[in-house]
Amino acid sequence: MVAGTPSAAPGPVGILALQGDVREHTAALAELGVATRSVRRPADLDGLTGIVLPGGESTTLSMLLESSGLFGPLASVLAGGLPVLGTCAGLVLLATTVLDGRPDQRSFGALDCAVRRNGYGRQPESFEARIDAAKLAAELGTGADTMPAVFIRAPVVSGFGPGVEVLAQLVGPGGRPEPVVLRQRHVVATSFHPELTPDRRVHRLFCSMVAG
Repeated sequence: MVAGTPSAAPGPVGILALQGDVREHTAALAELGVATRSVRRPADLDGLTGIVLPGGESTTLSMLLESSGLFGPLASVLAGGLPVLGTCAGLVLLATTVLDGRPDQRSFGALDCAVRRNGYGRQPESFEARIDAAKLAAELGTGADTMPAVFIRAPVVSGFGPGVEVLAQLVGPGGRPEPVVLRQRHVVATSFHPELTPDRRVHRLFCSMVAG
């Protein structure tokens, strides 16, 4: 159980800065007193206590990770247990299976789940909703049982392994709950963009993992 507000991380948290919501995640973590570092090349990984893989376009991010030389070194630190938060496209990068990715698209396979890119629709179908976050609230010991969430070209989680916990759900068509916050060991990932709302509980959970 994680109670209260986590203390600031003992060292910088990296934010993958090749594309996507880098500025927004930087601001969210600054609210929690956490120092950050933009990660654009392998040397930027040195000394990090955690890393954020932000939203963006997952196939573009995959190609930029390759061209920057970051993919292999980042895969190594994730395999070594570096805490990571992946949001939207970051979830796609962490998943073991990407159902409709390009043939040359790579992912880190750090989270035992299958995702479908743009599963909630493309840009015109983006939406905001309140999600069931009762388990996340209980984990942190704070906040309401629901939270706001912004879905932009968001991936759908179509399956996950026995080691994965579902911490929040969206009520989908026909009342079917769909997982939108997942955790497995040192990995936490969301289908939506927690950095785009004032609710900082996802970032607090990540900071708890970093500090712990």
